[in-house]
Amino acid sequence: MTATDGATGPAASSAPSASGAPASGGAAAPGRVKTFLRMVMIEHSVFALPFAYIASLTAMYRDGGSVDWWTLLLVTVAMVGLRTFAMACNRIIDREIDARNPRTAGRELVTGAMSVRSAWAGALAALAVFLGAAALLNPLCLLLAPVAVVPMVVYPYGKRFTNFPHAILGLAQAMGPVGAWLAVTGAWSWDAVVLGLAVGVWIGGFDLIFACQDVDADRAHGVMSVPARFGIPAALYGARGAHAVTMGLFVWYALLTGAGAWFWVGLAVVAAAFLYEHSLVRPGDLSRLNRAFFTVNGFIGIALFGCALVDLAVRGLTV
Repeated sequence: MTATDGATGPAASSAPSASGAPASGGAAAPGRVKTFLRMVMIEHSVFALPFAYIASLTAMYRDGGSVDWWTLLLVTVAMVGLRTFAMACNRIIDREIDARNPRTAGRELVTGAMSVRSAWAGALAALAVFLGAAALLNPLCLLLAPVAVVPMVVYPYGKRFTNFPHAILGLAQAMGPVGAWLAVTGAWSWDAVVLGLAVGVWIGGFDLIFACQDVDADRAHGVMSVPARFGIPAALYGARGAHAVTMGLFVWYALLTGAGAWFWVGLAVVAAAFLYEHSLVRPGDLSRLNRAFFTVNGFIGIALFGCALVDLAVRGLTV
């Protein structure tokens, strides 16, 4: 039950033998890497990266007017590394919960397609990549890196002690744009904080929607969430409220940064996408939840980034 979860099954080519080692010794390492990347759903980095790019490029526009490709590359590596670490920790910590939920019982750590030791190895490698990228960016990024790591580890435990784990996820995701701005300037920015809050509230909101599909399993096994505690209608209303707040924060960010016409076009597209997303899910009908979650939310990030990029280019950002 997380905003980056999805049901995935094991691949036969990487299934373990009775001893826990991969069945094919020659393809062991490639098989483990592929299985690990499938486990962490590496393609879902699309949810967070666009907003890190918006923050980075806006900071570059203000700081010198041109794109620093090396910094942008390091921001990408840091974001993917941290997200990969977070997803691996999520899967490792939640493996017993996943085993009891029919939707998630096919995940790699449940079926044995990936061993816990290999998952931890991948998680620690991703953490090292993140910390290395932070160190290469600037001293402040490295100093604050642990602040970004902590909520990523706390979040999977959240569903064990609070009905609002979605808020912890939102806090974790809110740090992306802030860190991306810091990567460029080495200085704190309240503009980036507003964008980060928008991203955090947005992701917390669609996690409320995603969690609705696990209500029965969560209640049966004592897993805590807003829909499990307060019901699906309350969760969907909460998601609508969260996304209304998100739009308000996006507007605030646009005003703070003096955004041009193209960014406002992007916000109009995002508002329409939110309306469409919430038309897809109803308390008695969650059959289109995956379209609302994966398709629409992936589109929102890419669409707003595209419009922000055009806006910055029109305003004078050069490559």
